[in-house]
Amino acid sequence: MGKVLEILRNWTLPVAITGGAVVYYLFALIPAFGGFAQAASPVFDEVLPWFLFVILFTTFLKIDYKKLRLAKWHFWVSATQLFVVLMLVGCILYFKIEGFDLVLMECILVCVIGPCAAASSVVTAKLGGSLESMTTYTFVSNVLTAIMIPLFFPLVDQRVEMSFGAAFLMIMWKVCVILVVPMGLAYVVKHLLPKVQQWLISITDLSFYLWGCSLAIVTGITFRNISNSHAPLSLLAAIAVVSFVICVIQFSVGRNIGRFFGSTVESGQALGQKNTAFAIWVSSAYINPLAAVGPGCYIIWQNAINSLELYHHRKNPNK
Repeated sequence: MGKVLEILRNWTLPVAITGGAVVYYLFALIPAFGGFAQAASPVFDEVLPWFLFVILFTTFLKIDYKKLRLAKWHFWVSATQLFVVLMLVGCILYFKIEGFDLVLMECILVCVIGPCAAASSVVTAKLGGSLESMTTYTFVSNVLTAIMIPLFFPLVDQRVEMSFGAAFLMIMWKVCVILVVPMGLAYVVKHLLPKVQQWLISITDLSFYLWGCSLAIVTGITFRNISNSHAPLSLLAAIAVVSFVICVIQFSVGRNIGRFFGSTVESGQALGQKNTAFAIWVSSAYINPLAAVGPGCYIIWQNAINSLELYHHRKNPNK
């Protein structure tokens, strides 16, 4: 039993990804489970945001709020993201890309333009990075995304009808609910209920294991979305490959930017680990629903990379 628990502790993310996929296909392929699966699907969709809320709340309890400040790497990672988005949009417009090629380009675009994942601070902390610096960048990244999406999406897809002000406010509202509220609650608990705060942070890796549970749910939802997309297998394979390549590139570029500022871990997670739930929503709502398959695949790749990073950190914690 001890060995099983150790494996679960060391390989939380692969176990969560595999578990989510296996459970989805069990319910999808076994007719006897069909009724329960249909009833459970909307429940999981509703539970997921609450999981994220609790994860961020328990993470923010550990923050030293006096250390929340901008860093030089924040600017360079943001500038890199903006440059790549401009380059992608320019290519789509200049070459007048259409059809399946446009779907692939839109997949790349949403995987790049998406904000840094709110839960990236959880992995950053596990890898020995700065929780405060990562949290600060999460806010910067979400504001940048809120500006870029209403500016560039109407250029990429002429069917998109979006006013800058309405889209900006909608995205910022989501940011407020996802980030500001749990941070505010954590601040109140930390300063007014210190015993509760100490009890919660004494539970080792609580936010990490909660994130593992949410990842299993997200993986199941991702496989459901891919299975229900009805896209040609060749297109799905191309999207999977493209999302893998862009994921590796973003992690690599981010880590290399961080080397100049002594923030390799933070910078790599900032550029590579995306809020894929947001990317799926924005692709389905504003461009081509098929483009949502891109961030759906991306979530698997980014967590595979996170698993490798955590494995190497366990082996060489001081390197």
